Amino acid sequence: MPPSVERMRVLVTGAAGFIGSHVVEQLLLAGHEVRQVDCMLAAAHGPLAPLPDGVELGDVRSAESMDSALEDIDVVCHQAAMVGLGVDVQDLPDYVSCNDLGTAVLLAAMTRAGVGRLVLASSMVVYGEGRYDCPEHGLVRPSPRAVEDLDAGRFEPRCAFCGSDLVPGQVTEEAPTDPRNGYAASKLAQEHLASSWARATGGSATALRYHNVYGPRMPRDTPYAGVASLFRSALERGEAPRVFEDGQQRRDFVHVDDVATANLLAVEKELPGFRALNVGSGSVHLLGDLARQLSEARGGPAPVVTGEFRLGDVRHVTASSDLAASELGYRAQVTLAEGVTGFATAPLRGAPSR
Repeated sequence: MPPSVERMRVLVTGAAGFIGSHVVEQLLLAGHEVRQVDCMLAAAHGPLAPLPDGVELGDVRSAESMDSALEDIDVVCHQAAMVGLGVDVQDLPDYVSCNDLGTAVLLAAMTRAGVGRLVLASSMVVYGEGRYDCPEHGLVRPSPRAVEDLDAGRFEPRCAFCGSDLVPGQVTEEAPTDPRNGYAASKLAQEHLASSWARATGGSATALRYHNVYGPRMPRDTPYAGVASLFRSALERGEAPRVFEDGQQRRDFVHVDDVATANLLAVEKELPGFRALNVGSGSVHLLGDLARQLSEARGGPAPVVTGEFRLGDVRHVTASSDLAASELGYRAQVTLAEGVTGFATAPLRGAPSR
């Protein structure tokens, strides 16, 4: 650890999870003292997953559990969450319970314990659709895509004023938020809770809006995982990855090592009040290209572009990480080509069932 960086005692929630476990590793390598808690949510770990070494069983929705976990802690790195688009609206209570109630209970416990610093795992899903420009009307916010358009294979959002095709661009943190599914709404609520807590207590909260995170230890065979995990799980079963719509959706795929680095930087540098920062790779790729590269790297069957769609999905969303670079010194190091090569054969975590 550089001599200018103070050794801190960090509580990591969701420490047994995909991203949380990588965050723990980087914090420990940097010389920080880490307390790890996880409730071993079945949707992420499976119903019979063992508690990993060094991880304490703890649920952020339990005040008693958080009061115990926060003793002598300097900063909380809050990774615990129920993730992914989900199956249907019946998942809404679980998203609100795990993500929003859990964050509220944690923040209240932090106040009781006198812990005034939070690093929050947020997501680019809070933006909904990304930035779009109309050749005639300039910057516009697209309306939700119509079912009849999606049924007909017209996937691109259109200008609400003239109906023209829109040109996608990169979102900055000043863009308005517009969550378009239950998971996205719960992540934005987490940010609002953290912001109100910071104002009320004088604490600091840095929300890291992750892009599409991929890499080793993603969960296997679960609808709550990211799209990279779904593609990778199919290939492990010997099946072709199924790509929704036409595969031309624009995304920023960021390696989990880079996301863990962003968390380390946010732990080591306190930003005043509430701040939201995009965390991506800085490169734009198509969803179909990710599936193809994974198939080629693993030597599996070519992807199948299905034309199917989900109403909660957005068409294009990529964002600039320039603010994280200027505020934290964050810059992604793992290219998609490098990351996919390793991810194609890396072990996935056990098979959740639901």
